[in-house]
Amino acid sequence: MFRLRIVPVEKGFFELFELASSNMLEAAKLLEHLASDYEEPERKVGRITEREHQGDTITHEIIAKLNSTFVTPFDREDIHRLTSAIDDVVDNIEAAADIMLICRVEQPTEDVRKFAEIIVKCAEQIHEAIPLLRHRQKMKGILTSCIEINRLENQADRINRAALIALFASPSDPLDVVRWRDIYGQLENAVDRCEDVADALQAMVMKHA
Repeated sequence: MFRLRIVPVEKGFFELFELASSNMLEAAKLLEHLASDYEEPERKVGRITEREHQGDTITHEIIAKLNSTFVTPFDREDIHRLTSAIDDVVDNIEAAADIMLICRVEQPTEDVRKFAEIIVKCAEQIHEAIPLLRHRQKMKGILTSCIEINRLENQADRINRAALIALFASPSDPLDVVRWRDIYGQLENAVDRCEDVADALQAMVMKHA
């Protein structure tokens, strides 16, 4: 009887994890579209904001389930860590897009486009890895995605460093320096939070695979 009670609880968490990763991937793709085609930025940023709100809703559902569930499929701290990291990725994506809109950026830079591409690739890796949590015998496959996300994070570090060097090398307008530094910072944070997701997934694999 006890074993039968666990199954629906686990399924509920898995479905919410997958909803969160799908929402994150959609936000990343919307950012990439904004960066590559900066027409109607208000509408496009609005769609990213919708993903951010949806991410908050999913996060609240997971935390509520965590607080009301006696037996969870993974350690509670790992579930909370994974959920928070996914939510933070979407928050940083939305923040970067919002700064571009508020500061009336005329066009995203090539570095913004590079960041957006990396964020999409990280989100794709996470989206592929999350369903493997359902199957203990397949969980080690998650580690391949974690390694790739780490590689992408290192690539993003190099892009951020080069972008900031170029920005401060010939500052034409102090406001431009502040504006782009903040945008690059939010994009870099988004990639870092993807690595946090990978770290949370890796911890789950090490404990349960």
